Amino acid sequence: MAFNTQRLQFAGHSGATLAGRLDLPNGPLRAYALFAHCFTCSKDLAAARRVAAELVREGIAVLRFDFTGLGSSEGEFASTNFSSNVADLLSAADYLRHHYQAPSLLIGHSLGGAAVLAVAKDIPEVRAVATIGAPADVGHVLKNFGASLEEIEKSGAAEVDLAGRKFLVRKQFVEDTRTQRIKDAVATLKKPLLILHAPLDQTVGIENATEIFLAARHPKSFVSLDKADHLLTNLEDAAFAGRIISGWLTRYLAGDEPQGTRPIEHVRLMETGEGKFQNAVQAGSHRLFADEPENLGGLDSGPSPYDFLSIALGACTSMTLRLYADHKKLTLGRIGVDVSHAKIHAKDCAECTESEREGSARIDHFERVISIDGEVSEELRSKIAEIAGKCPVHRTLETAAKIKTVVKSEPQAIGR
Repeated sequence: MAFNTQRLQFAGHSGATLAGRLDLPNGPLRAYALFAHCFTCSKDLAAARRVAAELVREGIAVLRFDFTGLGSSEGEFASTNFSSNVADLLSAADYLRHHYQAPSLLIGHSLGGAAVLAVAKDIPEVRAVATIGAPADVGHVLKNFGASLEEIEKSGAAEVDLAGRKFLVRKQFVEDTRTQRIKDAVATLKKPLLILHAPLDQTVGIENATEIFLAARHPKSFVSLDKADHLLTNLEDAAFAGRIISGWLTRYLAGDEPQGTRPIEHVRLMETGEGKFQNAVQAGSHRLFADEPENLGGLDSGPSPYDFLSIALGACTSMTLRLYADHKKLTLGRIGVDVSHAKIHAKDCAECTESEREGSARIDHFERVISIDGEVSEELRSKIAEIAGKCPVHRTLETAAKIKTVVKSEPQAIGR
């Protein structure tokens, strides 16, 4: 998903310049998160982008960056180790703290998950930690070295084939890895922890999630990623993980300003860059998408503009009827409203006046069907129809509203 992204550079633990991307929400910002990628991966892994996109949708900015010697970052990978990754995370947190706002959430994928567990205690502003497919023992990564591990220990260095790419690994990496005690860090975390793991993960087995969960103190949560693989190559799996993390995190963040606290109700929409029509929508503390159906070229990820109009009419009708029933102390069963919209020729409009039917113009036609649980007398049916016609949205649709349009320029974010 494309969104407001700034390309960043900052100094890592060794002074090498690290490359990052700060994904920013289009609406009000609630918090910052720091994302640590998997071993020998990069910030641009599709799964990392998708997880970040789901958090951005909820108003959470996400900084994802390449560790020293990986991706677009400077430095020599052979000189790095797990401890240097942890130090790079501290550098990233410092950068956010001094230029934006310190991270409230740490997210780590695979070995990056172990890294955020190790560093969380050293970033006081962090309110919660989430891991995806994280190992309970950093030494787990050595299993990927195969026969090269013996050569590293014997000769001091060797080339290791990792997912089809060659990396020079030195003995110091192996020695550093074996000194790490992640479960000890988990036991003293003292921050809410969310563990996401796939039962069929062939790279980091599900037993690692069990060990981390048992070592952690409450509040802690575990969510199964069902049939996902380790790298979340199915983007729907990555999107699910992102939605789970963002939904869980909101419990530990201040909420968006609710509607009704401002003199004028206000909503904000902005293109996401995903698909042709998708727009992110924020109305107070409510966030969702507006889109078009697939047969019209959209992704069908949210209601269409006319769906929103129908929703407004149906909701206003139901609320108006409930207010009327309460005011009149009527025992009215549960109210349901079905609304359909179509473009029809004015001459075919049974509800239109004779003058309105003249000509061949096409008009917007909404059909509203109100259902009430239980028996309703004919007299009450007529009254319900009358009151429904008085709902504010009904009146707005039937009268000519005035729309003021202002066009303004905004600085384009770097990297968009």
